[in-house]
Amino acid sequence: MSSTRIAVVVALSASVVVSACAKGPEWREAEKGILTDYVQLTERGDFLRAGEQYFSPDANWIIFQAIPVPKEGQSPDEVYSMYVAKVKKNGAGDRERIVGIEKPLLLSPPGSANTCGYFHPKEPWNVIFGSTLVKPSGQASGGYQRGTSRYRWAFPDEMDVVQMMVPAIWESIHAPAGDRSVSSIPPTPVFSRTGYDAECAYSPDGRFIVHASVDPETHDSDIFVYDTKTKDRTPVVTAKGYDGGPFFSPNGKMICYRSDRAGNDLLQVYIADLVFADGGAITGSTNERAVTANEHVNWAPYWHPSGEYLIYATSEMGHDNYEVFAIEAPIGASARKSPSELKKKRVTHAPGFDGLPVFSTDGRWMAWSSQRGPKVEGEERPSTQVWAARVVGVKP
Repeated sequence: MSSTRIAVVVALSASVVVSACAKGPEWREAEKGILTDYVQLTERGDFLRAGEQYFSPDANWIIFQAIPVPKEGQSPDEVYSMYVAKVKKNGAGDRERIVGIEKPLLLSPPGSANTCGYFHPKEPWNVIFGSTLVKPSGQASGGYQRGTSRYRWAFPDEMDVVQMMVPAIWESIHAPAGDRSVSSIPPTPVFSRTGYDAECAYSPDGRFIVHASVDPETHDSDIFVYDTKTKDRTPVVTAKGYDGGPFFSPNGKMICYRSDRAGNDLLQVYIADLVFADGGAITGSTNERAVTANEHVNWAPYWHPSGEYLIYATSEMGHDNYEVFAIEAPIGASARKSPSELKKKRVTHAPGFDGLPVFSTDGRWMAWSSQRGPKVEGEERPSTQVWAARVVGVKP
């Protein structure tokens, strides 16, 4: 299973128990002045669960992973498929609102396990995501194990960072100008390597792909940067233990990520400066600093376009109620602050799971995975689906 930019079951499955925090309309009141113009983008009628969504550079499309509702008499898929969908909007300028999505388009091959889709920043019709491309040979149970109070990660050896051109996106941009339609090309690996490679994202200029990579012998996960210009893969975070879920900062000079380097099964958020050689190649990282350092699970960090702060998911309110928090980035005048000194704000207040938050490129919208929607008859709790809202006062 995947969806924490590695697959934490607690994030997108029905394993999250709804707690007695703000319910129904109460979460809207609790989030007043933080978020507004809410819209549920994926529906339980289409997907058993959906999440880990990212906006295209113009916020006209989203890419996400989901498990479709099976046909009557059939069993649901055990792994996620990858989809894109065009975003529906009303109004213009400051009055523009996201009101839904058009019919999602399936990208991934049948039976394959998929995670972590991302748009090219300059060519949004080109996308990357992690995919086994075929049915994985084995799928360990991933996520937070309540009985042992430990995390277990699912790392299919067949998982590769793959690239794909999406004709519908290309045509939505070029067809109005009279350009001819293009044909679909199946997803293909960006590079060839034995072992799990996923949790991928582009640099702001599109030259680099940062991703997590598991050594098939040591089973240790480190962070690498792939240079699409030179075809080189360079390790940038190699601490012992799991390191993953990386993203470039808006200026392309830093990365954020999550790590279990303490070996205590409590993920923490980090950032680090990237080191560049003459000619612009990335050769490593330096000046790593912790953004969180506490007794909670903190993961899925994502930069605000200003670069001044990050959003992330945390178990601070309990493993039955993951919530989104925003935190000041330890850069500039704040670089010397300890994690406990950084300004922080709780963003979401709904029962159940809220996590995997991301911003649109202009910072006007936040999208995340949430269980705040309606519950289907016969199910114990609402399914995890993709939500979006206008950003009002998220900054800590």
